[in-house]
Order: sequence, then structure tokens, then C-alpha cells
Amino acid sequence: MLFTTTHKTPVGPLSLIASDQILLAAGFDGLEPLMVRLDMDDASQGFKSVRTIPVISDLVHDYFDGDFTAINGIKVRQPGAEFSQSVWKVMRKIPAGKTMSYAELAQRAGSPAAVRAAGSSCGRNLIAPIVPCHRIVKTGGDLGNYGYGLELKQALLKFEGAI
Repeated sequence: MLFTTTHKTPVGPLSLIASDQILLAAGFDGLEPLMVRLDMDDASQGFKSVRTIPVISDLVHDYFDGDFTAINGIKVRQPGAEFSQSVWKVMRKIPAGKTMSYAELAQRAGSPAAVRAAGSSCGRNLIAPIVPCHRIVKTGGDLGNYGYGLELKQALLKFEGAI
């Protein structure tokens, strides 16, 4: 059984889907868009709505209360190719208040020429903002894209003190 919940945050409602203590999906568009993107094996377990998900909800609240390192303690898992897994791992190492270019992300993920693939991996990230794709910007500092809209990306970066 997967647990689902939605928490109010300063930047809008954040929905979460977890299996035990592992976060499988998080996002700002509600639960349905997350559910349809889950791995089939995970989704087949069924869903149970809960008020809070132990540990994960507390760490999310701590993050939005200003402890930006709190989300680093959340265990995550999402399906994806080896390069995407590398990209997501690199993103989790970017500290709050900092940004990284798509080009640097591709390089640190092990494929300097794969800038577009790095961007695509950002777009497929199922666990925002815990896997902080909002911290990835264009070379030169322009914000680039964000699956939940540029206003939310800007709000998260301002919240963290990056801009």
C-alpha cells in the first residue's frame, strides 16, 4: 500500500506519494498527475490517503520552515535510465541557495555532451522539490524551464535565497 498526502506550503500545495519511508513522487499539481507517472509495480500496490507520512512529512515541514537541509534526509526512488539516475543524484547534492547550469549538470552526471538529455531528465523528475530540479538554470543564469511553471521555480529559488 502506498501512502498519499498533500501539505500546504508557502509556494502552494505539495502532494506526496510514499512506500514505507521511501518517497516515490512529489509535486505541485495534485496527486493524480503523480499517480499516473509512477512505476507500474508501485502503482499496483494501491493508495491510502493519510494526514502525514511518518518522517517524510516532518522533513518536508522542516524544509519549508527554513531548514533547507532537511529534505536531504528523505530517501527517494524513481524509475529511470542510468543517466537520469546520475542526473538526479547530482541534483540532490546541490545545496539550497545555489544553482547549477544544465551544462554543468550533464558534466557532473558523467556525460558533458548530454546537455539536452540532462534537461530531459530534469523534466522527468517525479520527486520535486526534494530532487531539486528547480536549482538547474541555463548557462548565463536565465531560469530555463520548470514543469510546474517559471513562477513557482522563481518562488522556490527566492525562498532558498538563490535569487
